[in-house]
Amino acid sequence: MKYSTAVSSSRRKSRKAHFGAHSEARRILMSSNLSKELQARHGVRSMPIRKDDEVVITRGMYKTREGKVTAVYRKKFVVHVERITREKANGATVPVGIPASALTITKLKMDKDRKALLESKSRNKAGKKAEEEVTMSNVD
Repeated sequence: MKYSTAVSSSRRKSRKAHFGAHSEARRILMSSNLSKELQARHGVRSMPIRKDDEVVITRGMYKTREGKVTAVYRKKFVVHVERITREKANGATVPVGIPASALTITKLKMDKDRKALLESKSRNKAGKKAEEEVTMSNVD
């Protein structure tokens, strides 16, 4: 069932929106879950990934490998992680692109913008929880 009339449920339109998204929109699309410890500390489930975050790979061939993010390749929707490389036929080593959804952030690179984003996200979550409690108390 469709909940929002403002959003199309058409496969064609949603694929066009996803693959035709501009760089700033891709930043949001390329979000990763935070580790359980970070979720508890900040009260936030996921964050857009960025260079110098420390991550653990949760899915795929490189599962359980850890490393620091060396590049976020928005054009290809992939992230390059330190020491995750493969060798080409000509002998050159190239970084392997890993989708952001297959990563879990274990350590955030903090700056003022990121701190503000964490605070606003956790504030929104706290406000929604209080709102739910009020609505549930009115159910009787």
